[in-house]
Amino acid sequence: MARYTGPKTKIARKFGEAIFGYDKSFERRNFPPGQHGSSRRRKQPSEYGLQLKEKQKAKYTYGVLERQFRNLFEKASRKQGITGEILLQMLEARLDNVVFRLGLASSRRGARQLVSHGHIMLNGVVTNIPSCNVRPGDKITVRPKSRGMEVISTALSQKGKRFSWLDWSQSDMTGTFISVPERSEIPENINEQLIVELYSK
Repeated sequence: MARYTGPKTKIARKFGEAIFGYDKSFERRNFPPGQHGSSRRRKQPSEYGLQLKEKQKAKYTYGVLERQFRNLFEKASRKQGITGEILLQMLEARLDNVVFRLGLASSRRGARQLVSHGHIMLNGVVTNIPSCNVRPGDKITVRPKSRGMEVISTALSQKGKRFSWLDWSQSDMTGTFISVPERSEIPENINEQLIVELYSK
């Protein structure tokens, strides 16, 4: 399975929320996709259906493929602590997500492109692997040659939400991953316990 590159609004409507950020099309048509739209009667989903939907929502939100997601879950389950919370923390620590949270891109898809095209440096080294794990104390810098890019300056000018576990210095275009975020600091509307229950079967 390749990475999903189709219409984002259709996926957002499937989950009933704008998981990719504000979407005018979703606001106009916030009912499930399909020929009969909101008039269609739908059966109550099963317990398995709810668990699967939550897993799919997390995958699409963070732009992770099935095998990557499964591997992350297995790593999270081997660590001490609450598995679901650790899983979300590992997703938040991906380089593409950190670039997005710092406000260098307006979406995770855009952040992934910045990383894969070599515009981002991790601890002074150009890193083009979006799934690279960022650790506390790591420095994320915009490559000097890329600092004048319109897409980056536009994203930074939007002044999105800042996070307590990240620090940003505009003067040298450098962000610092201060600490792993607590669950309460992760704004995504994901019920991670349902994902744990799905994989525990």
